[in-house]
Amino acid sequence: MKNDTLSDKTLNYKTAKTANGIEYKYLENEKYLVIPIETRYIKANDSLDTIINPVIDIIKDDDYLIIAETPVAISQGRLVDEGDYKDGIGAKFLAIIWSKYIWGYILGPLLKIKKRTIKNLRKLPSEAKRHKEVVLNLYGWKHALKPASEAGIDLSNAPGSYVSLLPLNPQKVAEEIAEKIKKHCDFSGNVLIVDTDATYKRGEKYFTGLPIAIEGIDADNGVFAYILGQLCTNMGSTPLGSSKKISVKKAIEIANIAESYQKRLANNMETIHSVKNVLGEDIDDVSIESLDSIIHTPAVIVREKI
Repeated sequence: MKNDTLSDKTLNYKTAKTANGIEYKYLENEKYLVIPIETRYIKANDSLDTIINPVIDIIKDDDYLIIAETPVAISQGRLVDEGDYKDGIGAKFLAIIWSKYIWGYILGPLLKIKKRTIKNLRKLPSEAKRHKEVVLNLYGWKHALKPASEAGIDLSNAPGSYVSLLPLNPQKVAEEIAEKIKKHCDFSGNVLIVDTDATYKRGEKYFTGLPIAIEGIDADNGVFAYILGQLCTNMGSTPLGSSKKISVKKAIEIANIAESYQKRLANNMETIHSVKNVLGEDIDDVSIESLDSIIHTPAVIVREKI
């Protein structure tokens, strides 16, 4: 189950200093400290040094550096303009009949998916047809049949009609970031690239609908994982890559601590429906300038208390 011990809405930060006198803020629960890494908006082809540089001043050897998948993907240029796609018959069926009505009014309530998800499915905008066309073209029916969060595509943190795909080879990215940190610190901590889409557990088996995940999680199951997952245990976020060998249980535990913190942030844009609340703009009107006008927290350091 998800660790919600940091999920209240009151942010009472404490402050500390590193041995070099660098001050940082953190939150804590009984077991962990969570140290936010705040940056400007990371744009396409930007270096991830924007994240790495402040981490170097704070990280300790046994820390976990949790990085959201979206800034990694955007830095790789993994952006697709959905405006370039024209929805076909399959996409129309998936958006209107399948997702909005069959999932929104029949399968969703039957499988007891989140009420928020059901509400969002019932009010799917017309742009959903275009989105389904993108999923069909890039990932096929197995992922397009998933009613929401298909293939880990992020609609909420890119400008205009652009969406970001999952990063390429997040395992390699995690290892490269760890190496960069090690060059400055003589240690690297453990770097995890994480997606908030769910990993489920049935018996001793972990599985996810996402196309990729760390070793030990059966990935690329699309809608089949989503349906079966409603009958199993939702373990929380999905680690996509890890710079060190780590158990699935531990990786998910740490990922959930980071997700729990992210959900508390006023600038959190978890879905397209939260974009307007944060930026005051409809999703297709969002610009790089408006995204750059707010503080982003693409990563956190999770430190176990001694």
